[in-house]
Amino acid sequence: MSQATFGDDEELFGEAANEMREDVESSLEEGWAALPGADDIWETDADNVLGVLNGLNSALDAGDAEDSLRDAKKWFTMGQRADAFEDADDLEEEIADLEAAITDIAEAGEQVGELTSTIPALRGTLEDAGPDADADEDDEEAEAEEEAEADEDDAEEDEE
Repeated sequence: MSQATFGDDEELFGEAANEMREDVESSLEEGWAALPGADDIWETDADNVLGVLNGLNSALDAGDAEDSLRDAKKWFTMGQRADAFEDADDLEEEIADLEAAITDIAEAGEQVGELTSTIPALRGTLEDAGPDADADEDDEEAEAEEEAEADEDDAEEDEE
């Protein structure tokens, strides 16, 4: 192999290393951009807790960010194994930060999902619980009877 060919190979390797770094950085940018915005998980237009939880559950989706993180890790690993990066600490740190953010979002989504299925059952339990629940049922029955009697009286008056 001639000296000129070796020089060309070094230049090509340098270009490839730069392109790998750009690919990692691009994938990381796409990953950060795909995460839900802070306002998306903070603000709501819901009228009740279940509506809030359903909206939050929808907002806590990091699907595209996960794909971008995978691409970043793939190109980072290739570059690292090829010893293509002179200094890759910043990339490694950003990959870890994005991975942590995605993990936090996924964990929050699981917790919200659990609450979304728990809250309606809890509401029903609380509506049916305690001595007031029996009293409320008795009051409702008494009101229904009074209304029925009033309707009967009105019907009798109409007949006369």
